[in-house]
Amino acid sequence: MMMKNGILKSSVVVLLLMTTAFAGCLSEDENEDKEVIRLAFTVKDDYEDPDTNPQLMADYIAAHSGYDVEIYPISSSNAAIEAVRFGHADAAFLDGGAGFVAWKSHSLEAILADTKSDGSTYYTAAAWVKNSSNITSLEQLEGNNSCHTGWLKSAGMLMPMGYMIGQGMVEVQGDPDDIESLRTTIENHFDVATIPESGAQYSGYSGAFECMTNGAGDVAFAKTTSYEDHCEGNEWCLDRDEYRMLEPAFGQVPTHPIMIDPNQMDSAKKDAFVAAMLAMSSEMWVENYPMNGTNYTGCYSLTTHQVNDIAQNTCGGEILQNVLENSGAVVEVTSENHLGSYSDAIGNIPGISAYFTDKYNS
Repeated sequence: MMMKNGILKSSVVVLLLMTTAFAGCLSEDENEDKEVIRLAFTVKDDYEDPDTNPQLMADYIAAHSGYDVEIYPISSSNAAIEAVRFGHADAAFLDGGAGFVAWKSHSLEAILADTKSDGSTYYTAAAWVKNSSNITSLEQLEGNNSCHTGWLKSAGMLMPMGYMIGQGMVEVQGDPDDIESLRTTIENHFDVATIPESGAQYSGYSGAFECMTNGAGDVAFAKTTSYEDHCEGNEWCLDRDEYRMLEPAFGQVPTHPIMIDPNQMDSAKKDAFVAAMLAMSSEMWVENYPMNGTNYTGCYSLTTHQVNDIAQNTCGGEILQNVLENSGAVVEVTSENHLGSYSDAIGNIPGISAYFTDKYNS
């Protein structure tokens, strides 16, 4: 009996020691996670242009945040979303469609977004007609010929059709859970719908505008800036007063958001990450910049108003421009103000959630 008690006591001691050691490992792992910012980002085996390597961005954030920063390699937008959902990464760099899925299906939140060259974080989808057209409202588009930028393009299809379906102007035809029902819906609502393949005649924003101008369609689904963006220097374009937009516009198509799980990323880490990203945005590369009677070449800081003599690929704005392929800046956003009108519109598209899920899984 005494021997059994001794064995039992020894087993309990060993179990306690193992439990303590395991708890210690967990504590160390948790502490390590708190000191590291992990960014879900697509990486390549080799970079022909080393300035596009996301490690440059990671190094900058580390230098300006006080955290170690690691790139968590992913192969798809869905993998990026999953990495943040399950705590393998702290932040993901997504496009608008993936951002919609991450927000609506997985409760991730947009905290930053890249900007266009004019500093905005969106462009606005709208319908254009010739000024001589009898069409004066969106309700009158039924039975007319339409020009789309392409299949499942945001401003040329998803936003206008989603908006009009949501407003009851267009009735969905076919299976509401199948994205192909959108094609049936469009063909049923319009007389002739021009939906070009990429690179075909009338494809893209310029193509849709030309399609309407040439009379192949009565309405072009494009952007509010389509005339300014695509008519300069094009012989097929008419004078500006020959066109008008129908009201209202369909909503805002967002630039690429940076998203986190607010339930997993603590506020201190989030604030440090945001501050470092904004610091990158406040730096721009200048050449022969006049200051105090001297021309400087280097990295100009909008915060300090000084030019720092550093390498071009370590200047914050240049890093963002090269790595994110944007204008070289990000700004703070919320999910509602950045993705709200986009989500409201495209959420009405039949089968859109399943489509995006399949797209981002591939």
